[in-house]
Amino acid sequence: MQSWFKKLGSIARESAGRAALFAKFLCLLHVTNTYIFSPTLVYGPSMLPTLNLTGDVVLSEYISHRLGKVGTGDVVLIQSPENPRKVITKRIMGMEGESVVYLVDPSRSYRSRTVVVPKGHVWIQGDNIYASNDSRNYGPIPYGLIQGKVWCRVWPLNGFGTL
Repeated sequence: MQSWFKKLGSIARESAGRAALFAKFLCLLHVTNTYIFSPTLVYGPSMLPTLNLTGDVVLSEYISHRLGKVGTGDVVLIQSPENPRKVITKRIMGMEGESVVYLVDPSRSYRSRTVVVPKGHVWIQGDNIYASNDSRNYGPIPYGLIQGKVWCRVWPLNGFGTL
């Protein structure tokens, strides 16, 4: 009977050790996915031809924007100013203090406007100006809505590489 209790104790210790290792792995995965980088599925017409209409998987890193290391030309993930539950992918066209010239309605005329991006904001636009809801519609967005910087495309494989 006593050897049975020893065996049970040994199994319980081994199980606890494996459960602790698994819990550490999950914590590491959570921290990496939340604060360092994660894969993200992006789709829609607004970033054509840079990103596919049917969807691309990109690696997004979450450190640069916290350190102020994003700039004009970077593709970023942004919490939508219109729907906080939605994350959108756009390109930064202007940082605070910069002047941005944009077409008001590119499908109907070549009329343009110039705007100076206010402090603490960025100007974002989709690469496909004919099918993008962006700063031309809702103005400059607060820098705090930037959630990450798109680093590279990982799927489809024929498009693998940095953006």
